[in-house]
Amino acid sequence: MTEASTLVPTPPTDLPRTLGELRAAGHEFRTVKEELRDNLLDRLRSGAPRFPGIVGYDETVLPEVERALLAGHDLVLLGERGQGKTRLIRGLIDLLDEWTPCITGSELREHPYQPLTPAMRRLAEETGDLLPVSWLHRSERYGEKLATPDTSVGDLIGDVDPIKVAEGRALGDPETIHFGLVPRTNRGIFAVNELPDLAERIQVSLLNVLEERDIQVRGYQLRLPLDLLLVASANPEDYTNRGRIITPLKDRFGAEIRTHYPLEVELESELIRQEAALSASVPEHLIEVIARYTRAVRESPAVDQRSGISARFAIAATETVAASALRRSGLRNEREAVARICDTASVTSTLRGKVEFDSGEEGREVEVLAHLLRLATAETFRARLAGLDLSGFTELVAEGAIIETGDLVPAEELLAQIGTVPGLAKVLDRLGLGDAPSPGQAASAIEFVLEGLHLTRRLAKELTDDGRTLYGS
Repeated sequence: MTEASTLVPTPPTDLPRTLGELRAAGHEFRTVKEELRDNLLDRLRSGAPRFPGIVGYDETVLPEVERALLAGHDLVLLGERGQGKTRLIRGLIDLLDEWTPCITGSELREHPYQPLTPAMRRLAEETGDLLPVSWLHRSERYGEKLATPDTSVGDLIGDVDPIKVAEGRALGDPETIHFGLVPRTNRGIFAVNELPDLAERIQVSLLNVLEERDIQVRGYQLRLPLDLLLVASANPEDYTNRGRIITPLKDRFGAEIRTHYPLEVELESELIRQEAALSASVPEHLIEVIARYTRAVRESPAVDQRSGISARFAIAATETVAASALRRSGLRNEREAVARICDTASVTSTLRGKVEFDSGEEGREVEVLAHLLRLATAETFRARLAGLDLSGFTELVAEGAIIETGDLVPAEELLAQIGTVPGLAKVLDRLGLGDAPSPGQAASAIEFVLEGLHLTRRLAKELTDDGRTLYGS
């Protein structure tokens, strides 16, 4: 959870409350980009975490982001959906000072040393060292706008406020302007998500903000040296192929950084563990199955590669598997809810809407997803249990016996069919379930082995009409 999503803390009582007190305390003014640079350098030197919660970018994306911040560049992140672009952008606020002073009542959060608007300049001249000072927490110094076709210049930059004109102010008075999101985020970080979706005439309004740091509103040209870091996100196809970002705006971003999906299965699994809100226990081997499954779907030629497979797919899949285990525990009065490989079958139908297929695969969506799930399960089985003697499991059905399992078969019932199996202890050790697993964990391990043996053609498998699974010779 980012700081922006929590309640804003109360400023410490010992902070200066007037301009005179601020100067006496030795406070020095720094721009937003100077703050980010200095605080990032402090973390680099101390070895402290720079971007907590960002997985899989340590050697690729984050060094580029750090170089951009140290250079003082505005930046644009390019990547498909679900690559953590917004989370990374929001994480930048942690590199700001925890508290920063502003003139009390300032619409643009102006620094007491550098008032910008005519009203604040007059107030500073009238009050001198008694100019009242308030304090902004870093979580208040972040602004964000999702670019939509209906976004207007007024939303981003500002517009003439007819109420202020009606109150008697002259139309040429700068104080008749109602400022938009960008100037209101002065002395902070402003993010534009999905920048290509902004109409071109709206993109033009950002040109001066990025380069000259002034704004223009209906003929007014206000020399307001805005102090902010502007960050944008975009899909690479929109950004590079369709030409929906005007060239002068591209040119004004100092850094263009490509994001990506996790490069390794371990990183995909780590991301799932970090983000998934699980309602039941999901053993590590099942998390690995889902991580491999996500990667298989992402790389499948049957899937539209331009749309990408979001990390949310893996997270939602794991949460669905946990929910299936919880449902079984409720229906069968199990003491604990532990996911098993049979629970993964529900993923293929419930998450079909998260995948965009090529037009030639119409009608085969569930079939394709089920096939990829089997591949992921087999890969995990080989990766986890390769080299183990699993003959004890195949001998269970050597005499024509049938092992019945499925998403509604309780763990105790499955274990009763199995009894003592030679080699089970080594399986539990390889799967990280320990020497004394619970019945649910043991059942999860056994069912994983049975499914793996089936996928490697050492056991037969049959699905019944009532949803049960039968393993035999």
